[in-house]
Amino acid sequence: MPITEAFVASVPPGAVQAAATAAQTLVRSDMDADALHQLVLTQLDDDQAQEIVSIPLAGKSSIADHMVIASGRSTRQVASMAQKLAEEIKKAGFGHARIEGLPAADWVLIDAGDVVVHLFRPEVRSFYNLERMWSFEGSDTTATGTGTGSA
Repeated sequence: MPITEAFVASVPPGAVQAAATAAQTLVRSDMDADALHQLVLTQLDDDQAQEIVSIPLAGKSSIADHMVIASGRSTRQVASMAQKLAEEIKKAGFGHARIEGLPAADWVLIDAGDVVVHLFRPEVRSFYNLERMWSFEGSDTTATGTGTGSA
């Protein structure tokens, strides 16, 4: 259906501006999600997380655009990585990340909005095997590094 001059004239000017603003917000949101994802991956690598895996969820789930799964060598390292990651997310202007599971630190969930992070002790990670649960046919799940350096 072609757009006619009559149609264009009938559209209120505010509606056109609102549509343009909404489109810019969506583009900015995608860029923010990618920047947040990169921040998470970089911070986990800096903190020597092990077996970092990123699972893209955009278009597959509405809970987030990315899921990142990583391991720490001990409950102390898992807790430390979680706290530091939440601080860095806030410091970078992405808002307050919600943390669950910090007292036990066997499995810590960090909900940063567009990116959900699961930090595990290795035994707990292998038991729950989230990578298998969240893998999709033809998924481009990527391991981003092993982070096996010593602390």
